[in-house]
Amino acid sequence: MGNADFIIATAGLLLFGGALSNKLSSRFNLPILLLFLGAGICAEFFLPFSGENYAGEINFLGIVAMSFILFSGGCDTSWGTVRDVALRGIILAVAGVVLTALITGAGAYFLLGATHSFSWCLLLGAIISSTDAAAVFATLRGRGIGLKGDLKPLLELESGSNDPTAAFLTLTMICLVLGSGRNVFWSIPLVAYQLGGGVLAGIGFGWLGRKVFHLRLDYEGLYFVVGVAWVLLCYSVCQLLGANGFMACYVCGIVQNSGRYNYQKALSKFYNGVAWLMQVGLFTVLGFLASPEELIKPSVWLPGVMLGLFLIFVARPAAVFICLFRSKYSTREKLMISWVGIRGAAPIVLATFPLAMGVEDATLMFRLIFFMVILSVTVQGWMLMPVAKWLKVAKEARREPEPPPLELEVTHSSAHQEMRELRVYPDSNIVGKTLAEIGLPRGVLVTMIRRDGKFIPPGGDTRIEAGDGMLIMADIKLLRDVEHKFFNR
Repeated sequence: MGNADFIIATAGLLLFGGALSNKLSSRFNLPILLLFLGAGICAEFFLPFSGENYAGEINFLGIVAMSFILFSGGCDTSWGTVRDVALRGIILAVAGVVLTALITGAGAYFLLGATHSFSWCLLLGAIISSTDAAAVFATLRGRGIGLKGDLKPLLELESGSNDPTAAFLTLTMICLVLGSGRNVFWSIPLVAYQLGGGVLAGIGFGWLGRKVFHLRLDYEGLYFVVGVAWVLLCYSVCQLLGANGFMACYVCGIVQNSGRYNYQKALSKFYNGVAWLMQVGLFTVLGFLASPEELIKPSVWLPGVMLGLFLIFVARPAAVFICLFRSKYSTREKLMISWVGIRGAAPIVLATFPLAMGVEDATLMFRLIFFMVILSVTVQGWMLMPVAKWLKVAKEARREPEPPPLELEVTHSSAHQEMRELRVYPDSNIVGKTLAEIGLPRGVLVTMIRRDGKFIPPGGDTRIEAGDGMLIMADIKLLRDVEHKFFNR
């Protein structure tokens, strides 16, 4: 019982410290996910058991965590923003992963001095081939990084949809390494089925999810229970059908949040909180899976550094430039896309499969992958904004204002209404006028005005100033007309 209490207390401290480390991350420009990994590595010294003995359980946790992280990422992704980059994003998610795996595997074979078979090296390349959704989302969104053009949606779409290809390549190469892959390449069309099936399943679950959340439940808390259950069902049903559940969860989030349903705003915040919980827990536990005394051995860190640098500066850029050949992206933009090939939890989770399936030297492979991930998160995450500025693709990140004290939740009675804060620009024709003089249409209610960081109650004689944020409630269509007429630049 004492051990259980100690483990619970340690878990609470790790989660609490991980959440507060966001302040440390912002102040010192440290990738927050690296702090979680470090916390897990430190926990290895204090907990009364070894993480390597629980690789299967950690693999299961990783699968569940990635499902929620990808679903939450989908909820935060607007189809309108990714529609124009969908084709290039899918090319990077499929062909880009295959090319990265091949180039990394070939590089590993020579950098390791041909001490392992070529198929073993290709397996290592397959595991590390995909960019990680949790790492990319946390880096681009959590730190408010701004990139010009459509680089950000392209990178988020790629990272959210390339895990199926990496998983397929990993399982294929495991079969080859174990000598059970005589006919494995005849199953290559399965990757098309897994990708296509995942997309179709995600669309179906997303559309059906909006219908499910329109049901009237007796208690508000049950909507959040249904939200958790829906993500689990989306992943598991898709997997049982032989398609890819990770792809389904990401697409489901995009489709479900493209419409309106009960408690949509509260559920979006809930999913975001669960995703952060999963990221904190997952990266901490994955750090706990590593053996610190093994990572510092020259036989691990030296080839790990060489392979990590080869991946960052050779394999990833080569794959990106081949996939984006004759595209609209400039050389600077392609270099930026190459740099945001951040690795994270997904490769480490995939690296537990060779451990579980008895691949020779799987422990060494896991430690090399782990070191490559640490190097990727550290170097690429830490230097992301300096590199973006050097390549002249950075833009000033938009600082989201503090949420207003009032919010109109989506329910059966308010499904046709919306409340939004609209900003008054200096060149707007309503600057200097009172609310009564503006002449807003009937049915439009100005509930509050944000000014100088404070909210003031509006009245007919309240004079509008440049920079004001007007919190307006109206019918959805009417609110869009008001925004177009009075607030567009």
